Amino acid sequence: MVSVARERRQPAHTMVSRKLGVAIVTGVYPPGSVLPGEFEIVEQQGVSRSVVREALRMLAAKGLVESKPKLGTRVRDRRAWNTLDPDVLEWMFEGEPPATFVKNLFELRLMVEPAAAELAATKRSAGQISVMGHALERMALHSLQSAEGQVADQQFHAAILEATDNDLIINLAAIIGAAVRWTTLFKIRKTGRPRDPIGEHRRLFEAIVEGDGAKARAATIELIQLAEQDTQAVLQEPQRTETKPKSGKGRPRATRMP
Repeated sequence: MVSVARERRQPAHTMVSRKLGVAIVTGVYPPGSVLPGEFEIVEQQGVSRSVVREALRMLAAKGLVESKPKLGTRVRDRRAWNTLDPDVLEWMFEGEPPATFVKNLFELRLMVEPAAAELAATKRSAGQISVMGHALERMALHSLQSAEGQVADQQFHAAILEATDNDLIINLAAIIGAAVRWTTLFKIRKTGRPRDPIGEHRRLFEAIVEGDGAKARAATIELIQLAEQDTQAVLQEPQRTETKPKSGKGRPRATRMP
């Protein structure tokens, strides 16, 4: 969950868009439902109409909603959502993401990261190896249960994409980083102490250092498949009552923001 301190550092329209976004992707406002009107959101959140309008523009840019005169702001079909947006990925894992969404996310990682690692093994520079090695050391030192370890994990994966020297692949770093971060945090939130994947990361790093593309590809596949198994196992566990969001009155048409 996002801390109160972090929320206070965010602009008002970002906080409002996040609250609405989480409510949308977790099903409080399902596709086809109409969000509360501007004046109602203003009253609930204690912000100005300009803040609310900017928040709704942010959601529209992510494909979550569309506004029409006299019809209000309606939640769009899931296929219109930009689920690769890092914010939307975060919001999806704020609740209980659908198993199909998690499967799709890991399928995407399996399509991109093994090939990227194979390419990185043949094109990496000494500086990039140093960045990966330093990130790996910090992961081992702090563990993925700490913020430091989680940042190091993202930096490790970003450095591999950077080492491909392919601008299109490098542009996927934010998406891959968000996927790594939020699946990790989800497992921590649900289990308290998830499996330590440092061994798989070390094998991947060693393959890239050796310049062995095939070995790097295989190590990446193993790492991602184990991460998917862990995440799917968590999804199949009975949901703890304290993690269930308070949704107000009824579904599918909620009338108040959570």
